Amino acid sequence: MTPPLSAEEAAHSEALAAHIAAAVRAGGGWLSFERFMALALYAPGLGYYSAGSIKIGAGGDFVTAPQMSDLFSRCVAAQCAEVLADGGEILEFGAGTGRMAAAVLTELAARGCLPQRYAILEVSADLAQRQRRCIGALPAPLAERVVWLDRLPERPVQGVILANEVLDALPCRRFVLEAGAPRELGVALEGTRLVERAAPADAALTEEWARLSAELPAPLTDGYVSEICLQAGPWVGSAADALQRGMMLLFDYGLPRAHYYHPQRVAGTLRCHYKHRVHDDPYVNLGVQDLTAWVDFTRIAESAVAAGLDVAGFATQAAFLLGTGIERLVAEAGDALEHARRAGEARRLLLPGEMGEAFKAMALTRQCDAPLPGFALQDLRASL
Repeated sequence: MTPPLSAEEAAHSEALAAHIAAAVRAGGGWLSFERFMALALYAPGLGYYSAGSIKIGAGGDFVTAPQMSDLFSRCVAAQCAEVLADGGEILEFGAGTGRMAAAVLTELAARGCLPQRYAILEVSADLAQRQRRCIGALPAPLAERVVWLDRLPERPVQGVILANEVLDALPCRRFVLEAGAPRELGVALEGTRLVERAAPADAALTEEWARLSAELPAPLTDGYVSEICLQAGPWVGSAADALQRGMMLLFDYGLPRAHYYHPQRVAGTLRCHYKHRVHDDPYVNLGVQDLTAWVDFTRIAESAVAAGLDVAGFATQAAFLLGTGIERLVAEAGDALEHARRAGEARRLLLPGEMGEAFKAMALTRQCDAPLPGFALQDLRASL
């Protein structure tokens, strides 16, 4: 059970439900889940990321690795430092509360390799305000390097592009297998209530599933439900266009394709986050809960190669953090209390039952031969 909505949250949710219902009617009585998810997350003034609310942290709906501990961001900075050794800049997609940007800049300053600029591309006005407050607390020489963008930079980046938990929020298509073929899941109306309904899959979904299923090691049974994120490829392509030289560093929860579409994963990977509770009903708490789907990292790798990037590394978050020195950062704690705090944070970041295994790190590069310590301990690229 999720906590009850406040009166304000309920009113907001009802307004978004009415907006989506109007879209269903305009669409002839049915709306794809991809379009539903786009409206639920990004409808102007109503979507989860478009309306003002606390989303990340103790008072929000979920906690990201940078919010959990600066150890994560300091390890990210250690990898960035290798790429920025000869100068360059950083572009971060979806910077959350700004805490990772602040910690990365602080760590890079300590290492003597600050980026010329730290650009943040943020679609949420609410989060951008939080980022500005967080960055504003930094020393002026660091804060002055940060700029906010509302579109990709006109001049491609030489340096690092960062994206932590961005890909999982791209609207995805959902399907159910019937007689071995996909039927697309979407939403319809029963009175005023949004309900899930299957419809014939269009050519794009049918052809894509035929391609994917031919690669799988085992056939899937009827009733199998899962997701395909057709927006992931264009996103990677656009990000690749913004990288002239350097590295794109991605973090998200996800799997290689053969594990993503495993016969035992019969209900897909869609997850809803509301006040630190995880459930699987996307049609409640509209506009006040996050919707995410795990990332098919094989698709990300394929799209990167098609965009002219090299897949330089793929590893679990735990392996990445160990390779970039998280144990040393814990050991450097000044006293026993600080050491205990850092050790506890490190466990949550590293343990398989926490974030260590479910979250993956991927390095995509262009004309970059910098050392990759984050991927020195583990190479999972053969699984893609």
